[in-house]
Amino acid sequence: MNPSRQIRIAAALITRANGDALLVRKRGTAAFMQPGGKLEPAEAPVDALCRELEEELGLRVPPALPVYLGQYSAPAANEAGYTVLADVFHLVVDSEVMPAAEIEDIAWIAPQAPGNLTLAPLTRDHLLPMCGRLASAPDTAAGQR
Repeated sequence: MNPSRQIRIAAALITRANGDALLVRKRGTAAFMQPGGKLEPAEAPVDALCRELEEELGLRVPPALPVYLGQYSAPAANEAGYTVLADVFHLVVDSEVMPAAEIEDIAWIAPQAPGNLTLAPLTRDHLLPMCGRLASAPDTAAGQR
């Protein structure tokens, strides 16, 4: 993989207690994906995630709360010829979230039946399939809000 064609991001797999997952769509794009974004130079992935969640959704999350799920790679949804390398974290949220900054639309979806939404490859191939395993592993979500 050519590092110059790679985009480092932090992304949140945000779910509700009922198992629904939050997807966002950035202004001027077609694909729904997890909230998150690019890391600043020397920024830790969890810090980038917390910064992006506050900017994009008004969601204040202490860095100790997200549960690290691993690093995943997929073709970038909005940058042709690029690959995203994502540090992915899980959060269970019961508060309202509202689109802000570059986020134009949000959707709470059943991961096993996302409907006719256009999904980013990372979301479609890695993150939504993971939701079933998260629902059966209560220790990854205990106490999260």
